Amino acid sequence: MIAEYLRLRQHRLRTAAPYSDETLVLRTVVRSRGDLVEMRVAATNQLSALLDAHWPGAKAVFADVESPISLEFLTRYPTPAAAAHLGEKRMAAFLVKHGYSGRRTAAELLARLRAAPAGTGREALAEALRDAVLAAAGVLTALNAAVKSLDRSVAAHLGEHPDGAIFTSLPRSGQVNAAQMLAEWGDCRQAYDGPDSVAALAGCTPITSQSGKHRSVQFRWACNKRFRVAMTTFADNSRHASPWAAKTYSDARASGKDHPHAIRILARAWIRVIWPCWLQGIPYDPARHGAAAALAKQTAQPIAA
Repeated sequence: MIAEYLRLRQHRLRTAAPYSDETLVLRTVVRSRGDLVEMRVAATNQLSALLDAHWPGAKAVFADVESPISLEFLTRYPTPAAAAHLGEKRMAAFLVKHGYSGRRTAAELLARLRAAPAGTGREALAEALRDAVLAAAGVLTALNAAVKSLDRSVAAHLGEHPDGAIFTSLPRSGQVNAAQMLAEWGDCRQAYDGPDSVAALAGCTPITSQSGKHRSVQFRWACNKRFRVAMTTFADNSRHASPWAAKTYSDARASGKDHPHAIRILARAWIRVIWPCWLQGIPYDPARHGAAAALAKQTAQPIAA
């Protein structure tokens, strides 16, 4: 049936050029990084559950259990017995050795450790707990190193991509998020009919079903999930740097939309702004963005007494 359709309607179809090598390379490293981040989240949850059950104090010392300083602490003190004689001076020496950059003193961190519930105190579990904690900490340490390495790779390949400057010029896009958007958006200009096609692929537009007098608007489940996460993450961050984005978001919330819905509305608005930049191959310029420039001019005008 597909072959017959192509035979009869080939004259109505446009041939889409394949993604360039730069896009395929960028997509590979971006998606690999995303998979590793998901693995890190799962490993962090497993370690947190293990500490909650047997040693809550170790989890309470530092803000993030998957942070390098927390993993170093768990490697050095994997059980309550190992940290039983840990004093303020030894704690301070540990922080200096591992380059702790937090705002808490050694006394405050030690107080957190002592104030937490004691957890399992059975000696029979000490060896098993040590092995389990060391294994989990080793996995997270390796994942942190792998994600950091891919961060550098993502930044390098983003700089080599012809469209990289377009997405890095967006407010609060950063390196990784800009690469995520570009990797899923692609560089095939013939692949989309317009910005609404891009928004549909990214899951930022609802599905409207209408039959007779019945009309329903539903959430779009079938889409590129990675693309949706990339666009909504950027939209959420952009409202803290762009007055136009902040106003678009606040208007959506004022109309009764919840936070995720308002962010998708903002993401769809951003797609319509990015579209001409992408077509023409030029970075985003707030001065050339009509709505943003008009809002900036309006807010700059003095208010009459």
